[in-house]
Amino acid sequence: MEVIGGTLIAIIVFILANLRQINEYERGVLFTTGKYRRVLGSGWRFIVPIFQQLRIIDIRVKTADLPDQEGMTKDNVSVKIGAVVFYKVTNSEKVVNEVEDFRYAIAQLAETTMRTVVGEVDLNELLSHREQVADRIEAIIVPKAKLWGISIEGVELKDIVLPENMKRTMAKQAEAEREKLAVITKSEGEFEAATNLQKAAEMMSSTPGALHLRTLSTLNDLSSDQSNTIVFALPVEILRAFEGVTSIMESKAKK
Repeated sequence: MEVIGGTLIAIIVFILANLRQINEYERGVLFTTGKYRRVLGSGWRFIVPIFQQLRIIDIRVKTADLPDQEGMTKDNVSVKIGAVVFYKVTNSEKVVNEVEDFRYAIAQLAETTMRTVVGEVDLNELLSHREQVADRIEAIIVPKAKLWGISIEGVELKDIVLPENMKRTMAKQAEAEREKLAVITKSEGEFEAATNLQKAAEMMSSTPGALHLRTLSTLNDLSSDQSNTIVFALPVEILRAFEGVTSIMESKAKK
């Protein structure tokens, strides 16, 4: 009985020692005597020691944080650019059999592709169309990653670092553009004001008494402040009218 009990315990220990747990978010690639057999799903799996080997692959979405890469844009501006690549394993067999280290391979592929794409666009396009540049990078690495059993979920550009002299140049350019717009806006306002004044003058000149009414309205506005001293030049028409009234009054007084 003791021998049987010891043997049973040894068998249980042997089985437990060679059990492998594969979680729901993992897949197991099984090799028997060095040859690929199949991909195992989640659960407990017994692996025959020495003869079998199990490689567990995580199939969740992973992130490759690419460090800043220095590149030269199409218009010969040196920039440093960083990016993030989101990917997941879709074929565990290819990930193990086709590439030695798929994480390192994806990172290197994304870095070299990013430098290539940056060299094909100018600085303005890189700064104002980040999404389009990221889409171009993704379109290049997707078919290559698929050969390794990897699906690219997305590529996002992080930081675009410009040289200090380029930052100063861009600031001067932006300031010059703002000054240009200010001058144009001011000149357009002056042109519109001159046009309206011309139309008003033409309207007043063609309407009898309009100028007198406008003059009286202006005098009324100025007289609201008692501290003002007004020196007003009367139009010739008004002076002539006063002269006519004065002559009539004098003639009546003589009679």
